Amino acid sequence: MVRYLGIRLLQAVGVLWAAYTVAFLVLYALPGDPVSLLAGADANDISPEQLDALRAQYGLDRPLVVQYLDQLAAALHGDLGRSLVSGRPVTEVIGEAIPPTAAIASAALVLAVGFGAGLAILANYTRRGWLANVLLGLPPLGVAIPAFWFGLMLIQWFSFTLPILPAVGDRGPASIVLPAIALALPTGAMIAQLLSKSLATTLSEPYVDTAWAKGADRARVHLGHALKNAALPALTITGLIVGQLLSGTLVTETVFSRPGLGRVTAGAVQQQDVPVVQGIVLFAAAAFVIANLLVDLVYPLLDPRILGAGGRARSRTPGPALTPAAREETS
Repeated sequence: MVRYLGIRLLQAVGVLWAAYTVAFLVLYALPGDPVSLLAGADANDISPEQLDALRAQYGLDRPLVVQYLDQLAAALHGDLGRSLVSGRPVTEVIGEAIPPTAAIASAALVLAVGFGAGLAILANYTRRGWLANVLLGLPPLGVAIPAFWFGLMLIQWFSFTLPILPAVGDRGPASIVLPAIALALPTGAMIAQLLSKSLATTLSEPYVDTAWAKGADRARVHLGHALKNAALPALTITGLIVGQLLSGTLVTETVFSRPGLGRVTAGAVQQQDVPVVQGIVLFAAAAFVIANLLVDLVYPLLDPRILGAGGRARSRTPGPALTPAAREETS
């Protein structure tokens, strides 16, 4: 287990370093001059000497390699620099934007898991073929619907036609409902697609046939035996779900005019505020890494075969394993 966790931690550090490096190179490859954007409409009235002084003030006149190494060293000490636009520390800018984004992202995650898992279980549990086909046709539709269009429809239905929820802003718990639903739709559809297919495959395994032969009822077979093993592939995409929720806030917060990381990211990219964009990329990568580390910790608990001899990690695509209840019935 120690070796297993050590390998995962090294991989996590590599992901963070790669994300920071790629963001640095891409942002500096963009056309335009951050100092000119910072000067705004007065850039034409500023002399070249004054622009050079601004570049020297923000350290943009140094070689690219020197800038990268200095910023990387500062980031390792928790200093992500200052915003080129506001002059505030990047950690402060991101820290203020995290709570409103975390509120809708956590609510959306709960809705997505409940919707996706419930839809997948019901589609495989029902004996009515037409109902199963209808339910299995909903996830592709949820993935295909544009998030911004769905968000606008929610505003039209529940804020204007039925004025029961606020349309925009951050005004208490009620203002979280519509953004969370809009953000949960594609994520829940993705969970439903993967889990329904995994459940269908798991239900055809021999140990499930043995459970049927031993007299287990339908609910115990589906929920007690099949669901645990079918959940392993769905658990694997936890990192993708976290990434999709974070990227979805860019559209959701814009449509619903909410403060948060999405709007901060859009403004920073538009103004070419390199330190802020780098800080947000690093935060998103850290959230992705933490989610995957948690999955790596849970995986051996669900299936001990993940750990090989000497604590060496095996592939995270194991075949079906007997649940404790299944082993009891087959013994």
